Amino acid sequence: MVVVDDHPLFREALVGTLCRLHPDCRVYEAASFEQLQALLEHDTALDLLLLDLHLPGRHGLSALAWLRGRYPEIPVLLISAHDDARIIQRALADGAAGFLSKSADSETIAEAIACVLEGDTWVPAGLSPQESTGDETELVRRIGELTPQQYRILLMLGEGLLNKQIAWELNITEATVKAHMTAIMRKLEVSNRTQAVTLLNRLQVHPRELDDPDSKR
Repeated sequence: MVVVDDHPLFREALVGTLCRLHPDCRVYEAASFEQLQALLEHDTALDLLLLDLHLPGRHGLSALAWLRGRYPEIPVLLISAHDDARIIQRALADGAAGFLSKSADSETIAEAIACVLEGDTWVPAGLSPQESTGDETELVRRIGELTPQQYRILLMLGEGLLNKQIAWELNITEATVKAHMTAIMRKLEVSNRTQAVTLLNRLQVHPRELDDPDSKR
């Protein structure tokens, strides 16, 4: 198993809980999505991945989409401090194996993990999973075709960075960035950067979606 969360105290507490519940299971931890990608490059034999929905870097549901498209055999249990029903429904429709609140007690955590490990979907009380639409399934497939580096570049593109800035951040040449951009647009089946960002934004979870009552209508 692997726990991905940028808050060290919560991450360590959850890892400790998992170790107590499954003493024979190795539990990895990652503080960022980039650390998770590095781990997956060396070990994909994971029974379960617990992923914070709100990691730094505007990951939102795009991280879930990338994982489901690239590693469909690994169930992803999303964790979040927000229990917004609409976001949970979106996550489940996009392939999450379940949703777990950060306020859940150890008994609930144990039930959720057991449920997912048995191949079922863990759904918070009062909610029912919705089937993914054809458009959502196709978007997950496209995102999942990106390499880890291409996914990083797409996120930077979404933050408004120019090719020169991306090259600097990743310590690669601008020509390499342009080559990745071409591959990204081909895999996402778009013709320009704006369309690529539009697709990415469909999978982001913004704070206003959690705070604005009108966004839930």
